Amino acid sequence: MGDYRLQHSTQATNLADILERVLDKGIVIAGDINISLVGVELLSIRVRLLVASVDKAMQIGINWWESDPYLSGRTHQLEAENKQLQERIALLESRLPA
Repeated sequence: MGDYRLQHSTQATNLADILERVLDKGIVIAGDINISLVGVELLSIRVRLLVASVDKAMQIGINWWESDPYLSGRTHQLEAENKQLQERIALLESRLPA
């Protein structure tokens, strides 16, 4: 039993070290999948994956989550602004001669 615990602890430490390095340095995985039948391309999929910490992503200029309303917490603000604009448009359109 002692061997198992020591081995499990070492594996967990190695995994933590690997994860820390990947998040610190970042890793890019890229690949293309093409499905063809009789020389005719039916489907093409491009896969690009970046695994990095938020700090590292920001260092290399990636910060899309800051402007994404569903991730930045601005959803309610944007919905309210959208509703106000729709009401203003409806009011302006109601004033146009028929």
